Amino acid sequence: MSKEMSFVIFCLENYKVYRSLTGKQAAALFERYGVIDYLLEGYDVLHTTGYQYMNHDIDEYLKARNAAF
Repeated sequence: MSKEMSFVIFCLENYKVYRSLTGKQAAALFERYGVIDYLLEGYDVLHTTGYQYMNHDIDEYLKARNAAF
């Protein structure tokens, strides 16, 4: 597994706990709104931040796309 995919999984796991989602719900949310692509495209910068920043950043990304969660 690539380091980028490990990062995506790390973000997904942390976000599901942060938002009290199941793994299936978090994965569906990430897929529906392109969060996985966002994380992969921004890996070089994003992987240097902490999980709390990432959770907030994902929230902001989803809000900008009018995601319901």
